[in-house]
Amino acid sequence: MKKLIISAAITLLAGLTVKAQITGTITTKNHEPLTGATVTLLHLPDSVQVTGKIADVDGRFTFTGIKPGPYGVKASMVSFGTRYSAAVNYKGQPLTLPVMILTEYQKALKEVTVSATVPQLQQKSDRLVVNVEKLNTTGDNALEVLKKAPGVKLDKDDNILYRNNAGVVIMIDGRRTYMSSLELSNYLKSMPGNSISKVELIANPPGNYDAEGTAGMINIIMKRNKMQGYSGTANASYGKYGKAYGGINLNYNTGKFSLYTRANTGYYDSYNKLNLSRQIGNELYNQYNFWHPKTTSTSYVIGGDFYASKRSTFGLMFKGYNNPTDAEVTSRSVTLNALGQRTGGVLGLNPQKSNTGTYNFNANYSFAIDTLGQKLSIDADYVHSSSFMNQSYTNTYFDGNNNPIGIPVQLQSSAPVNYNIRAIKADYILPIANHWQFEAGLKSSGVNTHSNVNFDSVKAVGPVLDLRRSNDFKYDENINAAYVTLSKPFGTRWDAKVSLRAEQTVSAATSLNHPEIAPVKRNYLQLFPSAFITYKADDNNQLNASYSRRISRPNYNSLNSAIRYTDPYTAIQGNPYLQPSISQSYVLNYTYKSFQILSLSYLKVSDDVSLVATQNDQTKETISTYQNLGSTQSLAATSAGSFNIAKWWNVNYEVDAAYNKVSTVVQGQPYNSSRFAWSGHTDQTFFLPNNFKAQVSAEYDSPSINGLARTLSASQIDASVSKTFMDKRMTLSFKVRDIFFGNRYRSILQYNNINTRWNNEYESRRFTLGLTYNFGNTKLKAARNRQTGSSTEEGRM
Repeated sequence: MKKLIISAAITLLAGLTVKAQITGTITTKNHEPLTGATVTLLHLPDSVQVTGKIADVDGRFTFTGIKPGPYGVKASMVSFGTRYSAAVNYKGQPLTLPVMILTEYQKALKEVTVSATVPQLQQKSDRLVVNVEKLNTTGDNALEVLKKAPGVKLDKDDNILYRNNAGVVIMIDGRRTYMSSLELSNYLKSMPGNSISKVELIANPPGNYDAEGTAGMINIIMKRNKMQGYSGTANASYGKYGKAYGGINLNYNTGKFSLYTRANTGYYDSYNKLNLSRQIGNELYNQYNFWHPKTTSTSYVIGGDFYASKRSTFGLMFKGYNNPTDAEVTSRSVTLNALGQRTGGVLGLNPQKSNTGTYNFNANYSFAIDTLGQKLSIDADYVHSSSFMNQSYTNTYFDGNNNPIGIPVQLQSSAPVNYNIRAIKADYILPIANHWQFEAGLKSSGVNTHSNVNFDSVKAVGPVLDLRRSNDFKYDENINAAYVTLSKPFGTRWDAKVSLRAEQTVSAATSLNHPEIAPVKRNYLQLFPSAFITYKADDNNQLNASYSRRISRPNYNSLNSAIRYTDPYTAIQGNPYLQPSISQSYVLNYTYKSFQILSLSYLKVSDDVSLVATQNDQTKETISTYQNLGSTQSLAATSAGSFNIAKWWNVNYEVDAAYNKVSTVVQGQPYNSSRFAWSGHTDQTFFLPNNFKAQVSAEYDSPSINGLARTLSASQIDASVSKTFMDKRMTLSFKVRDIFFGNRYRSILQYNNINTRWNNEYESRRFTLGLTYNFGNTKLKAARNRQTGSSTEEGRM
């Protein structure tokens, strides 16, 4: 398969020819290259747009396949002016324009300073961008910031849902995170929200991205600076219930070398209260769980780029994450008969100690083969992650009169997990005749995991292994992929792109101490097409339509059949027989001046993975097992935008409406559920005299469905005030979060003999004081934002 794809690509490339071009360079008045400047080729004398480009890392741009005739070039960039080149008569031969210099705006208001006009939400051709820097994120962690993005929600376990689906890939600066859902949630909780610059929501990623993620991808872009020199940012915040965050972001760029490092550390002391009510026959089982974790987290990134020449760039990056946590967990349960009389109860004490350490090394190389846009890039990754969770359980049982029954039951468990991931990929870009662009790439990745979950009963003679609840599990996986992409502008109004990606998956799952579970081996090839089309009615109005077929393979933990208990009567069990989920996704966007006026999307997922609860009415034990559902569907509409009521009053809004449907068979019985849901979010920002800024935010989520659960409504109102000092280098902020304490997860689970109500409450109401200081050159040239070769495998751990 690989040889066939490579041979076809070489044959195609050999027949392609590149025409002459118009080239140029965009700089500041200090002759610094303006990376990312927008460059437009205009046909004269009517100034009709022919095509557009983005200036590269050296500020260069190239237009190819241009017909002879009179042309002009327009260059612009946010915070800089706009400049037009002199008219040129292009005769079909290579032409280099004089350097175009853009001047930075220097505009000050006397009493009220309004921030840049970049909107909070920007709709681009293939993604929706949330400009987080427009928000006051003091006291928010990264998970809470992410939840504010359109279409993003959290389930009862703080797992991230996008488009009402858990099959979403999370990237940070274009790189996947090598963590399980729980580890990713804890990692984002440990990261200060004010270290985030943007959040990109990509519902239908093109073929150069991995096909993983039935709902799409979310890319979190961290803050960086943009000009040569040195710079940094230091931040700190403190909140009630023992929370403190601190971080520093350092950059140094000489033009030949670009070095960067980012480090964050935090102490997170919080709580989670769960009230659970189960109807079991004629009895009512009420349970109260209190989880009190104390986490000290550290994350760091260090890397650099070496610009060997104008065409060659080498890069190295190392990042790590460590998250030791101690948690005290208490559970109290009471059983009531049909008359409401107490018949028994259990008190459970469950101290936990855990840690996750993840280390990622990336090496990359980029080579501009010529000045026409032909480019080759290579990425290689190695990731090692290890984690453990050690727990002890002391369960004391009581009769109806609250008298202890016998001696307490002693249990313990340990769950060490190790992952090793290797990946390498290559991407090639070739502009060809008549404005066509060809892209192709190859990738191969290998994953080895080992998880040994031991569950012991503590007897007088010592621990006794409970084989039913334990499992020594190994999983090996290899994915080989290839893709091709073709794109072309048609005139000045239409752009089109089509991609085809092929992925072969070879895997083996083995339960070493359960011979009754046969090894599960799979070998399958899947094709993943995607298509994009853009219509520009004029400079302000634009339509985008896209389609993609995608896959979500089961995360590695969900394949392990070991039973993991959260209290004496509640547990989660993996399933080695899980199948991958396949999605079909359609999106249509209408935008006005980069504002998302309306977005329509349809997502259908087959074999969607969800937890399905099985209840034993005699023992009152409920075990939730990962299973494939028949299908889930979501038809959604979103409108979002930004406008000024006055020069000092800015409003951002977002409204979502969706019809969600689940059709499947649960434990041999048909199950169908559907629900219309809506949500809304608004930020009111007030720019006040003397560099003060105030902000009030409000959000509401209506009842909805998620998997087999019916969720109830939730709301939140925040208020904050900030002031800048020292020529806007220092910012002092104070924030009150969830003033009316309405943000909680409530749900109802009803099917077969299951009748359960959840009320999950956490420390959403917080008071936080934060300080941020920017030093050095605050416009340092950014280090490259790369998608590494391991981007698919991250997040499935």
